[in-house]
Amino acid sequence: MLDERKMDVLKAIVTDYVSSKEPVGSKALVERHQLKVSPATVRNDMAVLEEEGYITQPHTSAGRIPTDKGYRLFVDRLATVKPLSAAEKRAIQTFMAGALDLDDIVTRTVRLLAQVTQQVAIVQYPISSTAQVRHIELVSLTSDRVLVILINSTGRVDQRSVELPMHSEQSLAELRTRLNQAVVGLTPAQGADKLSSLLGELPDTIARTSVNTVVATVLEMLADDPSTRVAVAGVPHLSRFGDQFETAVKPVLEALEEQVVLLHLLGEAASSPSDVTVRIGQENPFERLQSTSLVASTYGSLDDSWATLGIVGPTRMDYPSTMASVRAVARYVGRFLAEG
Repeated sequence: MLDERKMDVLKAIVTDYVSSKEPVGSKALVERHQLKVSPATVRNDMAVLEEEGYITQPHTSAGRIPTDKGYRLFVDRLATVKPLSAAEKRAIQTFMAGALDLDDIVTRTVRLLAQVTQQVAIVQYPISSTAQVRHIELVSLTSDRVLVILINSTGRVDQRSVELPMHSEQSLAELRTRLNQAVVGLTPAQGADKLSSLLGELPDTIARTSVNTVVATVLEMLADDPSTRVAVAGVPHLSRFGDQFETAVKPVLEALEEQVVLLHLLGEAASSPSDVTVRIGQENPFERLQSTSLVASTYGSLDDSWATLGIVGPTRMDYPSTMASVRAVARYVGRFLAEG
């Protein structure tokens, strides 16, 4: 276990390296952080930190930089995650105000998270175990095509276009009424069960082929799990890797293209008991992301689990600020959704 002085030296090295992007020397640490010891003492402490694997020397006669192990100890020793300022909270509220539906909420959230952290943001689409069907709408687009719209109580809007030759406004209105009478107020699972029995109850005035087509489409929409979708923003922030494209940027870009990888990554982070999960470098389960760090948090209510959001960025990041931003956005979006 490191004593308090060596821990202060490690914190100073992490802070300076994140800020300057340059290896940190003992003299600079003493001057900038008022460590109240001589450069020689700091050099001795740095030698111990290096021997124990918390820092490393990238080049001969250069200063030191933190290792994944050093970043992990730094994050674990953070006393608290600093709260956002009143101005930062107002900025989040302003950015999210006026969201129209679930897609708009997720889009605004992922853009906001990328903007405030200056990292690549990932937001899993939320799913509510208590979501209910709010309305089904059938809109005639052409003489042989109809738009089926499904809205649920979380604000999610799903729509599909189907071929429906020779339909009439009267038949659509009757089918729309029957569908809404059958499933409004039910969960997707309950609605799917109800629709299965609806087919035999409809009058002959509604063409059987039309009924089958629309009901099959609604069943597909009810079965579609939005939590298997992920939104990504802020990819241009990877340009800060610069000359490390082949070793850092390219593998991350490839991983970001695979939704399954991102879902597993967020799911693994969501299993942590902490309100903010941090995975640093080699701690990431996916090889292509082991040059990066993940900071993630779940969002939603205690009674109704929603999903996970987070950021992926270089291991050299401002962890206290990033953790605070991820937690704040997760809490605000969770309240936003819970309040409807």
